[in-house]
Formats: sequence, C-alpha cells, structure tokens
Amino acid sequence: MVLHGIWYAYYITVRSAWRSFWLTALAVSGLNLAHAATLERLSLDDMIAQSTAIVRGTVTGSYAAMSGTIIFTYYSVQVSEQFKGSTQNTVTVAVPGGTANNLRQTFPGAPELKTGGQFVFFLWTGKSGATQILGLTQGLFKLSTGTDTDPVATRSASAELMLDRVTAKPVKDQTLVMNLSDLRARIAGALGAGAK
Repeated sequence: MVLHGIWYAYYITVRSAWRSFWLTALAVSGLNLAHAATLERLSLDDMIAQSTAIVRGTVTGSYAAMSGTIIFTYYSVQVSEQFKGSTQNTVTVAVPGGTANNLRQTFPGAPELKTGGQFVFFLWTGKSGATQILGLTQGLFKLSTGTDTDPVATRSASAELMLDRVTAKPVKDQTLVMNLSDLRARIAGALGAGAK
C-alpha cells in the first residue's frame, strides 16, 4: 500500500511537471505569435490596383507621435515621380511604430525608413486621411543609389506569415527585383489594362 502511494505521488508529480512544461511552452509560443504579423500576400498587380497613389521619392525626415494608443512614425517624402494618383510635391507617410512620450512600440512587418533613402512607394490613403504603405513592407521598393539612369528596385521578401488571398493557406513571400524602367512599365501596363 505504501509502495502504491509512492508511485501514485510520483505519477502526480511527473504529470504536473509535464503539464507545467506544456503550459509554459504554449505561453512562450503565444508570446512569440503576439510579436508576429499575418499578412495577405499581395502580387504586384494587386498592389497597383489597390493603391491610391504610387510615387518615387526620397525620405527627407521623420517624427513620431501618438495616435490614440498607437505610436506612428511620420515620414516626409519628397516626390520625384508620380506613377498613379495625385499627390503634392511632398507626401507624409504614416508607419506604425516608433518612439514617442518615452514609449517605444514596434509592429512586425512595418518598415523603418532612413533619411535619404530612395524608394517607390505603393500608398493607400484611408477615410481618416492618413497615408500608409500598402501591405507594410510589401508596398516598398528600395532603389539602388548611385549614378544609374535606371536604378534597380528591390522589394525584399517579408519575414512575416503570409496567407494566400484565395486559399487562406500560408505561402512563402519572394523578393522582387527589377529595373525601375521595368517597374514603371508594369505599373503603366496594369493601369492601362484597368482603364479599358
């Protein structure tokens, strides 16, 4: 009877240890999932169709501010070429995350832009009037710097979980690389086909 009681106590202890292990593992994985984003994968044609403006521009400065409980970093972009929509010579692009009021917030999938960086921006302006990058990093093509008359436009693959818009199944994002002239032609062709 004593031996049976010892084995029972051992069983309860081991079972409790495993339960604690799995609860801890689930909690940790839940924390990791909380710091991840799930994005709908957008093709280049999707971004061309869904954006309200597509511009080539240079980041000239930034500031961060609270909007409710969310911090946004607002980037000033000097527009050098307009592919779609109409904007002023300078557009302010809101990106979630940043530092304001001694608080720092980060959002998975949100790009960090450097002053002087040259990009092609696929922009979306909502009812609130705020202009954001469509699909977070998906709507941002970094342009190579230098004296190239036809710079290379690169959109790096997102590290975030991507879902196919039709099947809702996870898919792997891919880096897109093309010359600016080819990107310009793709945008013009898609917009021309949409107008017909």
